[in-house]
Amino acid sequence: MLIDDNEDDNFIHQIVLKRADVCHKIQVAESGTEALEYLKKGKDIPELIFLDINMPKMNGWEFLEEYKLLNPDQKAEVVVIMLSTSVNPADKEKAHSIEEVRDFKSKPLSREMLDEVLDRFFSD
Repeated sequence: MLIDDNEDDNFIHQIVLKRADVCHKIQVAESGTEALEYLKKGKDIPELIFLDINMPKMNGWEFLEEYKLLNPDQKAEVVVIMLSTSVNPADKEKAHSIEEVRDFKSKPLSREMLDEVLDRFFSD
C-alpha cells in the first residue's frame, strides 16, 4: 500500500513495484484518512505500507496514531516504512521511536531500496 498525496510519487512507486513483480495488488491511498478507511474494511490487508509524512488533512504521524488503534486483523503482518522527502533528523528519530514503523527511507522509492526492504522483512 502506498499512502501519499503526491500523484507523481505514487506513479513512480507503482512502476518500481510492478517492475519488481513482488505483489499481486498495489493499493494507493492519497491520504491517511483514505488509508484507514480501506484498512478498516479488513479485506486485502497489505503486507507492506509505504507512508509519507507530509499530507493534507491527516499527515503520516496522525495516521500512525489512528493505525495503532485498529484491530489486529486490520493490520496483520504489515510492515510500515516511512517514505518521505523530509531531511529533518527529528522526523527520522521520531519514526524509529514508533513501534509500528520498521524503517525510514527517503523518496523516491528505488528498486535497490525495495530489494533491501524485501530482504530485511520478507526474506522467508
